Amino acid sequence: MSSEMVMVMVDAIPFPPQITTTKPLALFGTGLTDVEVHFLQIKYNAIGIYLEETVVEHLGNWKGKEGSDLAEDDGFFEAVASAPVEKLIRVVIIKEIKGAMYGVQLEGGVRDRLAAVDKYEEEEEEALEKVSEFFQSKYLKPDSVITFHFSPAPLTAEISFVTAGKGEAKIKVENANVVEMMQKWYLGGSTAPSPSTVKSLAEGLAKKLAA
Repeated sequence: MSSEMVMVMVDAIPFPPQITTTKPLALFGTGLTDVEVHFLQIKYNAIGIYLEETVVEHLGNWKGKEGSDLAEDDGFFEAVASAPVEKLIRVVIIKEIKGAMYGVQLEGGVRDRLAAVDKYEEEEEEALEKVSEFFQSKYLKPDSVITFHFSPAPLTAEISFVTAGKGEAKIKVENANVVEMMQKWYLGGSTAPSPSTVKSLAEGLAKKLAA
């Protein structure tokens, strides 16, 4: 269908409506990470959330709910993150940042979530350090792309980084606890770094649940 070729624009950054990994994943939500400083909105990243369409089979408890209600329901996002389907989070850099800074943010967010549920042991620390080291040497220029591809069985993540003039760099994360909390870092409802992405994802899934 020709409509599938129409890109979804997020602050002038194009996101394909579908990405095929081992199977087609649909774009369910988009947004930005940003901060307001002295009345100026500083945009850091554009985000696209891709999921298998079968994710709705695991969200039956929320059928018929409005997107605005789902956006306020952390239990709903817990169910989305826990659903045993493929997920892909595409992050496109808007404001350049050192990879080390991004890695520290990711490491801190995941570590705090693991510690809160008493799952931060030596194995998790080692896996997180490898992720942080992966970003350490990177420079996140505008239009660079970070992709988190989550596979459900067994629960693993592949992180890739692509920037102009360099080949793709990848790392695989096989610690299930770390992978779970990496999903929840972006899909964590009220604790996620991008409220606009959370709201968009809730609305996208509400439409699918209403179909």
